[in-house]
Amino acid sequence: MHVIPRDDYLHKLINRKENGSIKVITGLRRSGKSFLLFELYYHYLLSLGVKEEQIIKVELDNDEFEELTDYKKLGEYIRAKITDNGQYYVFLDEVQFCDNFEKVLNGLNKRKNLDIYITGSNSRFLSSDILTEFRGRGDEIRVFPLSFKEFIQVYNGDQLQAWQQYMMFGGMPRLVECKTAEDKSKYLSTLFQETYVKDVVERHKLKDRITVDTLLDILSSATGSITNPSKLSNTFQSVLKKKVSDNTIRAYISFIEDSFLISTAKRYDIRGKQYIGGKNKYYFTDIGLRNARLNFRQFEPTHIMENIIYNELIARGYNVDVGVVDILEKTDDGKYRKKSTEVDFICNMGNERIYVQSAFSLPDAAKVFQESRSLLNIKDSFRKIIVVGDLIPAYTTETGIKVINIQDFLLGNSSLDMY
Repeated sequence: MHVIPRDDYLHKLINRKENGSIKVITGLRRSGKSFLLFELYYHYLLSLGVKEEQIIKVELDNDEFEELTDYKKLGEYIRAKITDNGQYYVFLDEVQFCDNFEKVLNGLNKRKNLDIYITGSNSRFLSSDILTEFRGRGDEIRVFPLSFKEFIQVYNGDQLQAWQQYMMFGGMPRLVECKTAEDKSKYLSTLFQETYVKDVVERHKLKDRITVDTLLDILSSATGSITNPSKLSNTFQSVLKKKVSDNTIRAYISFIEDSFLISTAKRYDIRGKQYIGGKNKYYFTDIGLRNARLNFRQFEPTHIMENIIYNELIARGYNVDVGVVDILEKTDDGKYRKKSTEVDFICNMGNERIYVQSAFSLPDAAKVFQESRSLLNIKDSFRKIIVVGDLIPAYTTETGIKVINIQDFLLGNSSLDMY
């Protein structure tokens, strides 16, 4: 078994150790949350001299602990494990299986000698209401599937082969143990259907699984494309001859997003400084799952690379939107018309902003100009970057735009200082 060092996430837990907050580890199921907490962090605590009996571990998705999905029994179980005034650590896995878990956690968190860590795979349990119930004591750590930088540490092959594998199969940690392309494909397809779709249907008590499946097929096929519930509803009507309302599609998308399977990138008018309502882009948290959903038939490197860049930016802590900027374009009759152009990503973190454009290839000056045009029409001094699929050395254009190849961007081999 490969042990994947997830140092960035481990350091986040270490930095939050005994800080008085409930550490909430969220993310897609099977993305490595439990391994991070129950293996990596657990052994870190042991290395500090913490005794095994001081670490109280409960896996709420395990039938061995089924009775502890009652929050009162969960509280009784944990309190019975605390036998002295020494420091104790509580690890609760998949806490959303316990109704009213926030009640027992708030009570336990009042104890000075208790440090609490929980995992969950449903963003609804981190809604503003529940965070309020934590009385400001909830501290979220979002875990993603393996980044390319993590993946390459355990891949047996050269960097180019690793990149090709990553574009095709993504970064779900379990794939490291799969030996063949057939094994990887089967694992991802089964995981998608038997875990993620099943979770969404059962959690929200949906009777129409066919609509959920079809919507996932459409979103997979349209990764990185601008769409909205109304457009998706029309697709159901025109192509599938099935009537599905905008509101139903909007609800189903929110259910899928709540499972951390997809993320929504909103469109933002850069000059108007406002969101453009309704139309969004949807990206899959793991590109391998997206490819598996389409039986690996629809492999477009341009859209796949864009999805991977989006995930990388989100994992690095940026809030990411899709940018729109209007430019004046001269027509054949000498007049000017306004044209909307797209900036792939507006990335914000505190006072920092970066504009990122994804371009699979920049074969000539004309293509460089085309990809630069929207960036050059943004009238501010924030950094502007083009990430390109061509394996070229990083350089800066005469107009001050940084160009860097995708592998260097993902591996951090640049002067971008984006970590």
